Amino acid sequence: MAIVDSRTPDPKRFLSGATGDWEIVVGMEVHAQVTSESKLFSGASTSFGSAPNDNVSLVDAAMPGMLPVINQQCVRQAVRTGLGLKAQINKRSVFDRKNYFYPDLPQGYQISQFAHPIVGEGVVMVSVGPDRQGNFEEVEIGIERLHLEQDAGKSMHDQHPTMSYVDLNRSGVGLMEIVSKPDLRSADEAKAYLTKLRTILRYLGTCDGNMDEGSMRADVNVSVRKPGGDFGTRCEIKNVNSIRFVGQAIESEARRQIAILEDGGQIDQETRLFDPAKGETRSMRSKEEAHDYRYFPDPDLLPLEFDDAFVEELATALPELPDDKKARLMSEAGLSAYDASILVSEKAIADYYEALAKGRDGKQAANWVINDLLGALNKAGQSIEETPVSPDQLGQVINLIKEGTISGKIAKELFEIVFAEGGEPRAIVEERGMKQVTDTGAIEAEVDKVIAANPDKVEQAREKPSLAGWFVGQVMKATGGKANPQAVNQLVREKLGID
Repeated sequence: MAIVDSRTPDPKRFLSGATGDWEIVVGMEVHAQVTSESKLFSGASTSFGSAPNDNVSLVDAAMPGMLPVINQQCVRQAVRTGLGLKAQINKRSVFDRKNYFYPDLPQGYQISQFAHPIVGEGVVMVSVGPDRQGNFEEVEIGIERLHLEQDAGKSMHDQHPTMSYVDLNRSGVGLMEIVSKPDLRSADEAKAYLTKLRTILRYLGTCDGNMDEGSMRADVNVSVRKPGGDFGTRCEIKNVNSIRFVGQAIESEARRQIAILEDGGQIDQETRLFDPAKGETRSMRSKEEAHDYRYFPDPDLLPLEFDDAFVEELATALPELPDDKKARLMSEAGLSAYDASILVSEKAIADYYEALAKGRDGKQAANWVINDLLGALNKAGQSIEETPVSPDQLGQVINLIKEGTISGKIAKELFEIVFAEGGEPRAIVEERGMKQVTDTGAIEAEVDKVIAANPDKVEQAREKPSLAGWFVGQVMKATGGKANPQAVNQLVREKLGID
């Protein structure tokens, strides 16, 4: 089957070499562990962090006479993921045996899908940017297929000086292999794609996306070519386990290939590994082709078949996905595309925002989440799940501003107290005397003092009304930021005779 190039060459994506510009072509195979309590073909647990070989059934260990039985939950999760990727759902699919031999593969083959996967072509929209003007570019990345397969076990070579150990806890765990088309044209696009894909999986609840635990891994196919030319020879970088490393691996591998080609050499199709410490890829083995694995239909498993009603039931129960939520927030709350993108980037952030914004101004809530809460969490090295400030607590801060009990400046101080120490915002305001001064008599007295002490600036302000802000600042400083800013501004302008 010929590979169709769906992208027009884009000069801003090119890499410069000694002989001119080069274009990167990237495709990805993402292995996402299915969220299920048991494995794909056995009842063994999928829990992470168990003692070695604790979650292993006779099926996983490939004991004689053991037969696989399909886990319906894994099938449901794969179909739900396909629907979330706007992909073709194949109501008939076939499990094959992919034959290769390795110590952590007890059967001597992997049960996978090849010619007839459960999910066909789909699409993922990614936002790349921002550029220098703060704009994002929407890029459509094609999905070739999604198929179900077993994970292998894990070989451990650092436990003994002369022997390797094998942990089969992961053996037989259900994986969704999501294969993109070769539509990616830069490291930034690849990172954006992987980020978006993980977000979709987390919204659906079909994979937790925890790359540090190995439940989501990427094999990255990289080649280079002269812009608009034929596809070059690709190299596959195996098992990259962070989005940042994916970007670094692509940049490093593309530069390596460009250097070889510009020196008159040729690229060998091979499998490589990325070394984060050195920031470079290294050869692992020559790249296998499909025929090397001697695929054939698994004789122990019938074709997997379901009907339209099964698909419709799953489609009806899908949650609101990131793109739909983003469009709704922009429409209902009047948010910018940038702000909405940040809020929907993680399901937990979106859930927090929606709880906070309920009954409140959407833009104001968005500003507090994006600028204050996420800023504080980033500084503290914490995730949204670890936030010490609940939506109810932050909501109280916003309510206190709206009521006129505290000013915006005091609200920032109050937020910092709640973030660092906890507590109820209303109680903190009362206990620490943080209410803003609304007594116009007291405010007027402070305004008079500042005006009397600065007669030269009074004349300047009457000639240049914008200098009234200086007087407002002095009064706010004198009152410890507690004076009502609107009242201060009004009194200053009246006293100076400025319209």
